[in-house]
Amino acid sequence: MNSALATGVIIWAVVLTLVSGVTAIRNRAMGMVLLIGFAVLEVAVLVQSGIAVAAVIGGQGPEDKVTLFGYLAGTAVIPPVGVFLALAERSRWGTAILVVAGFAIAVMTGRMLQVWQGVA
Repeated sequence: MNSALATGVIIWAVVLTLVSGVTAIRNRAMGMVLLIGFAVLEVAVLVQSGIAVAAVIGGQGPEDKVTLFGYLAGTAVIPPVGVFLALAERSRWGTAILVVAGFAIAVMTGRMLQVWQGVA
């Protein structure tokens, strides 16, 4: 797993979490900036997943591959589901869903790094 890419994903997810939080506090619905931001996050997560799967196929990676693949699948699903729910709920609560989605991606990516490095 590429630590630099994972760090970038974590930082971008935290930035999106903060922007979503400010937008929700201002009682606004999700705008184009957040939509594009989460699309970029999804692309980064998919690239990270591809790199991790290729490394596992190449013989690298942790012993607990099931947990790793669970985190990879979870992080790939969260951004599109969060954006879908935010578009369905065009109020501050839709934007609050994006706060949770961004935070979940940051935490799950950090945990993936721990799993990759063999930390319990």
